[in-house]
Amino acid sequence: MISLLISFAVLIIGYIVYGRITEKIFAPDNRQTPAVAINDGVDCVPMKTWKAFLVQLLNIAGTGPIFGALMGAVFGPVVFLWIVLGSILGGAVHDYMSAMISSRNKGASIAELSGTYLGKAAKWIMRIFSVVLLVLCGTVFVTSPAGLLDKLTPDWMNGTFWAVIILIYYLLATLMPIDKLIGKLYPVFGILLIIMAVAVIGGILFSGGKYTIPEISFKNLHPDGTPIWPYMFITVACGAISGFHATQSPMIAKCIKTEKEGRKIFYGAMISESVIALVWAAAGVSFYGTTQLLNEALKSGASNVVYEISTGVLGIFGGILAVAGVIICPITSGDTAFRSARLILAETFHLEQKKIKNRLLITIPLLIAGGLLTVFAIVNDNGFQIIWRYFSWSNQTLAMIALWVSTKYLIKECKYRLGSLITALPAAFMTAVSVTYILICEEGFSLNQTVSYIAGAVVAFIAFSIYLIVLLRNIHKSQNT
Repeated sequence: MISLLISFAVLIIGYIVYGRITEKIFAPDNRQTPAVAINDGVDCVPMKTWKAFLVQLLNIAGTGPIFGALMGAVFGPVVFLWIVLGSILGGAVHDYMSAMISSRNKGASIAELSGTYLGKAAKWIMRIFSVVLLVLCGTVFVTSPAGLLDKLTPDWMNGTFWAVIILIYYLLATLMPIDKLIGKLYPVFGILLIIMAVAVIGGILFSGGKYTIPEISFKNLHPDGTPIWPYMFITVACGAISGFHATQSPMIAKCIKTEKEGRKIFYGAMISESVIALVWAAAGVSFYGTTQLLNEALKSGASNVVYEISTGVLGIFGGILAVAGVIICPITSGDTAFRSARLILAETFHLEQKKIKNRLLITIPLLIAGGLLTVFAIVNDNGFQIIWRYFSWSNQTLAMIALWVSTKYLIKECKYRLGSLITALPAAFMTAVSVTYILICEEGFSLNQTVSYIAGAVVAFIAFSIYLIVLLRNIHKSQNT
């Protein structure tokens, strides 16, 4: 338990200290934000700081820090380290930079920013890559709540029925002005997500010794012997660092009133998400007692595990919270996934989005694609797991790219170019994670572990070396002008 309390403290200190360092390197000023300069009444709409924070938290969180943390807890309490350090040094920096750079580029998506700072080829790659990721994400967050609702409702309300209902809601949330539906519902649901986490950890800490939270160790406790590197770093995405956030942060960057709100909203939301992830990682390892039992429970679905923990710790009240959480939270990530995909495609085809017909022109095909993938997930026994695995790898690969985009921006625009190390170091780390995983995993190339480890390290080293060359050239150029 001491390790968990220290982890919470380190996250708070990280927000205060490293968050300020990150903010100082970016150097926010008094220029107009898209919400003020554009204000189209649909996507660029000013929001109060507290509301923007809660919407951002729910956008990036959903059930990501719950499901991912529970699956990561199978490796043992070593997962606490990744959640804490990954968030402070990587995830929160990633979210803040993605948002603030977008704000300075008229609310541009990560795909457009990739083109601006890494070239046209990168822009087209990221356009395709990010839209595919967002449709996968939207699909993941249709099937999981639909599956739970199927179990809780009469037989005629099956998974397909609920999937259709959720997709209809997605249509509305994707089309309507951001302040009309998302802006009104999300703050309430964000508070629910926080209450759910506080209630669960309170029930465990004050259980009278019924549950024991283990202390941090570097030992791999995965019952199947799955190696920590790189699997844990892919499994726990939303609680530590997630490329999905790079697609969501620009959406709220269109709604901030001043740049100086950025640290509270973007860095702060990521730290808050990590607190939630820590809660559920601790709940997983303490409620079931061993990683073997937790792993067995997860085979029946992460939603069922959330329900078992919540009802076991909090009784009927916990059951109500759990059902609300694992139904509402994923839906609120899925809708903004499709909304972000709409914005990226609108940029790509230069379709102004104030007109409803232009929004429909993009939204309908996106939801049809999501619907077809949902059918695949429902009719195939392992459909959800297959989509989740590809989503997880795509997620972390996008984080890697977003960090390199941020690095190039800082080299070009930052007064102190060495400050770009704040994004270059986590970018190199995530490069190693993504490359190693796709080489070693069964849905990738299934290569030998040693070969995959070496290849991942070599690619990361090459990427960081290119960064150093570009950095030194820019420093030399600035000294001669």
